[in-house]
Amino acid sequence: MIKRNLAKNILKSMEIFPVLSILGSRQVGKTTLAKEIKKIIEKNNIETVYLDLELPSDYNILSNIELFFENNQNKTIIIDEVQVRPDIYPVLRGIIDKNRKNGAFILLGSSSPGLQKNSSESLAGRITEHVLNPFDITEVGFDKSNLNKLWLYGGYPESFLAQNDENSYLWRISFLKTFFERDIPQLGINIPAQKLKHFWQLICHYHGQVWNASQISRNIGLSATTVRNYMFILEETFLVRRLEPYFVNIKKRIIRAPKYYVIDSGLFHASHNIIEFNTLLGFTMSGASWEGFVIEQIIRNLDYSFEFFYYRTQTGNEIDLILKKGNNIYAVEIKMSMSPAISKGLRIGMEDIKAESAYIIYPGEKSYYLDKNIMVSSLNEFLSRFIK
Repeated sequence: MIKRNLAKNILKSMEIFPVLSILGSRQVGKTTLAKEIKKIIEKNNIETVYLDLELPSDYNILSNIELFFENNQNKTIIIDEVQVRPDIYPVLRGIIDKNRKNGAFILLGSSSPGLQKNSSESLAGRITEHVLNPFDITEVGFDKSNLNKLWLYGGYPESFLAQNDENSYLWRISFLKTFFERDIPQLGINIPAQKLKHFWQLICHYHGQVWNASQISRNIGLSATTVRNYMFILEETFLVRRLEPYFVNIKKRIIRAPKYYVIDSGLFHASHNIIEFNTLLGFTMSGASWEGFVIEQIIRNLDYSFEFFYYRTQTGNEIDLILKKGNNIYAVEIKMSMSPAISKGLRIGMEDIKAESAYIIYPGEKSYYLDKNIMVSSLNEFLSRFIK
């Protein structure tokens, strides 16, 4: 399931920028994608060099970074797990400025440059970034069985393609263990694994709720600054997504704190020991899980012209997701019910934000109108209306 559109965008970017960065969490498929791109490049008679910096032999090749780059300046150099060598970035800048050649470097990383000192800010104007997400519904197919499987297992390739529920669950548990005990220390972050694990479990219980760093800090006995730092780490390693509130100029008290969602529903379920689909349906947080899953599928698949928010007033009127494109505003409610109704809060919220229409996305397959501008929609139907 190669990300064809992303590969196409990366190849296009190689015509414009000297450095391409492919970012995404561990095990999401960056190496597979890079090797596919490598084949395409080589078909165009361009030589490539591929280094995986987690291999000691490849790591040692860069013992003299500048000399290596000079000796391979006519090739496209692909460097995997670049976050273990942040000292590469300043050297790259000098090499590029000396002999600028577009498509010269492809860097693969498991954390955003925000976690690394002297990273891609050294390459401003020379680099473009592409984020690789786990599988989404447009890639695995919209039929009911695939939708349920993707929701339960999440989109990491090894998890989604596992032979059965237990194998998928065990892979995800192992992924989280490795992430906290090995991956985080490799990024130079000196936080005891057990503390970050405990924080992760807390985040999984606050999934989709309005964030209150002070309250969280009191609950776990850490300072608000430490809590914000831990959350920043989870965001920058692509495990958590922030959804900002929508501010409008109305005479109402509006919640101004963000919400956070675990990006991959499978990791969220594994952290709650959810193994089977029937257990998921009886799970007390199944509604919050479905909400986060749907929001993630939407955000991944709508183009850069859309902005994404949630809306909530102090009196409790709320819209799960707001899509804003220019002057057009759409309200999205996400319900687990197979027979959803229009809530009073949705109608009031639509008036507040001046939404032209609203969609209630539910787990069913049929789509129909409850009002002239409020539609109950399957995820498939919704995305088909907004994806070009």
